[in-house]
Order: sequence, then structure tokens, then C-alpha cells
Amino acid sequence: MSATKPFIGITLGDYNGIGPEVILKALGSQRILKWCTPVIYGSQQVIQFYRKQLDLQDWSIDSITSMEEATEGHTSLITCWEDANTVVEPGKVTPEAGKAAFACLDRAAQDLDKGLLSALVTAPINKHNIQSEDFKFPGHTEYLTERFEAKNSLMMMVSDGFRMGVATGHLPLQDVSKALTKELIKSKIDVFLQSLQEDFAIEKPKLAVLGLNPHAGESGLLGQEELEIIQPVIEEYRKKGVLVFGPYPADGFFGKAQFKEFDGVLGMYHDQGLIPFKYIAFETGVNFTAGLPIIRTSPDHGTAYDIAGKNEADPSSFLHAFFLAIDLVKNRMHV
Repeated sequence: MSATKPFIGITLGDYNGIGPEVILKALGSQRILKWCTPVIYGSQQVIQFYRKQLDLQDWSIDSITSMEEATEGHTSLITCWEDANTVVEPGKVTPEAGKAAFACLDRAAQDLDKGLLSALVTAPINKHNIQSEDFKFPGHTEYLTERFEAKNSLMMMVSDGFRMGVATGHLPLQDVSKALTKELIKSKIDVFLQSLQEDFAIEKPKLAVLGLNPHAGESGLLGQEELEIIQPVIEEYRKKGVLVFGPYPADGFFGKAQFKEFDGVLGMYHDQGLIPFKYIAFETGVNFTAGLPIIRTSPDHGTAYDIAGKNEADPSSFLHAFFLAIDLVKNRMHV
């Protein structure tokens, strides 16, 4: 195995969704091989099905049994389950596709553990059919956080200079207020600031923190979380000379495009951050799991069963996820 260019692992995700299609479209350009060596964790059967259906026959993928066989200048494929009887049904939710998605993720995680991959790009899974004894998590972020024994992690959405993190991830809205503590917000700010420095090479990052309530609580009139939890944490950082500002009312903050003035923005809950992010950067957005000892990115869309197999999926977000992974590898090498 040559190591002059990073080996980037790619998991297939749910093979009845758009994952295989965006992977094939994104890797169809041989130019990618100038910067890295892609290794798909998936299935020869599935890839052949989509190549035929999408008429993507003009480039080669090497079928290998382990990372030791991967060679620079080639895109490789490791089949991760016994796929002779696999039936691909684009747009359908099947238990078999869920098991296969986990098999790909597990095999890639093993190779990350061994240091055989520089980074991982994950295609979308279905958070329901992947559930099993081995996978009891709301998504990739939580699984990888536990798998790689990270003290904490942060779901960060990235598009050029816009980086959006959320304090609470896949959590019902009614549980958000109970989950918000000074310790939680501090831990997320710490991960965010460290990632901005180490992964994005920003020496003295400037971070904005959003409030939880409408108008950031209106001085306690619309809720106490800002006064009792969020503001005191921000003050602690400010006293140390760390550039953490807020809490800002989310509507005005995005309405005035204030996010452009900061290196990162920390929201309090999933939709508060992801709705404006996806509105602003849906085709270019990337999901990055900050705080892990390994690098993992993914496109910011789901399985999109409604267009699976129809040759309508746009690979832009996947390509951005791929190139961000390569950039993060370079940045971490220089820390």
C-alpha cells in the first residue's frame, strides 16, 4: 500500500437510496485520483446494478478483499457482505439494506481503527432499518463517537466559511431545554473551538452562540435559559479572552446574515441550525463530526428514496464532503 496520497473510505449507505448513485457520479471523474485514493465499502453486485441502470460504464473500479490491496491511481471496492443474492429495489425500505449499511460502516470503522484510512465519507443511511443489536444510535455521529471513544463530539455543518454546530443533535424538541446545561454548552464550545483551530487552521476563532428562546429570551420575559445557562458560559470564555459572543436571537442573526462575521455558529437544537444552513447551502453543505480522533464527513442530505434509481440525484454535496475530508486530512497533518 502506497501512502503518498490519502486513502479515503466511502461507505455505501442504504443501497436503495441515492447513496450509490451520488458515489458513482462523484467518483466518475478520474481527476479525484490526483488528490487521493478512494476505497468504497459496499458491494460489487449493488455497484454493478447502478452502473448499468445509470449507464456509467466508462471507468474502472478494482474489486479488492482488503485495504492492503488498494493501490494509488485506482478507485477500489471492498464487498462487505455476502451479496450474491442481494436484490436492489430503489426507493424501498428493506431490512436487508439496513444490515448491509451497517456491514459497510463496521468494516470501514475497523480499517480506520487500524490506521489504514485517512478519513471516511459516509453516504446516507436510513436511521430505522439500520437499527440492530450492534447499532442502537440515532445516527452516524453518535455511533462513531462511541466507537472511537471520544469524550464529546459535535455535529458541524460546513459550507465554505459557514460552519454551523448544534448543542443538542437528534433530540425531540420537548427534551431540548432539559438537556441544556452549562457543562453541555461548555463541552460543545470547547470541541468547536478546538476543531476550528486544528481542522480548519483558524488560529484565533470567533464563535457566535445562539439563544434558545424567541428573541434570546427577551431578558427573561420569554424564558430563563439564556440568563441562567447560556450567558454565564459565554461570560466565562470572554473573561479568558476567548472570542465567544452571544446569545443572539436566531431569526435576526440569520435574517441579517450575521453568520458571515464569525468562524462558527453554535445553535441550541437541530432545526435551529440546520434549517438556515440547508436553506443557504443545501447543494454544497457537508456534515462533519468534530471532536473525533478520526475524520468523518457526509453529504447533508438523506436517502431521498423518492428519486432513488431515477438518475436525478445531484452529487454536489457528496463531492464537497469528499474534498472537505481531503482538506481536513491535510490540516491535521500540520497541527
